[in-house]
Amino acid sequence: MSDKDDEKPENTPLRRELPEEVPAQASEGQEQAPAQERAGGAPEPGLTGRQRLVKGLWPPRITRAQLIVAVLLFGLGFGLAVQVASNSDSGSALRGARQEDLVRILDELDDRTQRLEDEKQGLDKQRQELENSSDQAEEARKQTVEKERQLGILAGTVAAQGPGITMTIDDTKGTVEADMLLDAIQELRAAGAEAIQVNDVRVVAGTYLTDSGKSVSVDGNKITAPYRFKVIGKPQDLEPALNIPGGVVQTLEKEQATVTVERSSKIVVDALRPAKQPDYARSSSQ
Repeated sequence: MSDKDDEKPENTPLRRELPEEVPAQASEGQEQAPAQERAGGAPEPGLTGRQRLVKGLWPPRITRAQLIVAVLLFGLGFGLAVQVASNSDSGSALRGARQEDLVRILDELDDRTQRLEDEKQGLDKQRQELENSSDQAEEARKQTVEKERQLGILAGTVAAQGPGITMTIDDTKGTVEADMLLDAIQELRAAGAEAIQVNDVRVVAGTYLTDSGKSVSVDGNKITAPYRFKVIGKPQDLEPALNIPGGVVQTLEKEQATVTVERSSKIVVDALRPAKQPDYARSSSQ
């Protein structure tokens, strides 16, 4: 070879030059343009980020699921509000009570609890006596006689006596109605009354009261004012139960009736109810 063949021209290019790179910013702008066109048109020029956020949130686009959830939350809130209001109304009667009245109500509740505890202890004692007695048949007979006497008092078939109160309602205006006397009976029962007599009628579990002109009928027997209640029970529980704020005495006095309550160590309830033989019910021991 000649020296000319070995020599290469200095200006001869060894490779082809690559095309110029496209700027990244221009490329991203080209990709964003079609995406915005697919989303619903070209972006509006001149909007700031906050303006675009507000435009995206308003007007709101409410779906059906969101509407259902909103209705359920509203119903739940309304129910809670009603419950809170009812609880507030139930306690409003005691908010205006004096401290002495509140203490008396608490004492009455304690006395009721103590009565139930005493009754429970008495039943436990009877059970133990039956279990430990050498002559269980005789012990059972004694307890049966005692239970019959107690049930006779509750049924009104036998007379009863013991400590209690006498309540007299003088209704000169004729404004006392049957439901007011019924409220008095219910309040006395709740306070532990064991025997009640209104005028000459014995009050039992099935007693009902109705209005009869300007008077009241008890179990179909018409009675007239003054209404005289003879009640056997613990006087320390019975009298406060009638005099609580908004109770029986205040309600009757609002109707212009005069109410007097007297405690006594001996009250005699002698009005009797005839023993009625049931038509269908029979003892399961037969």
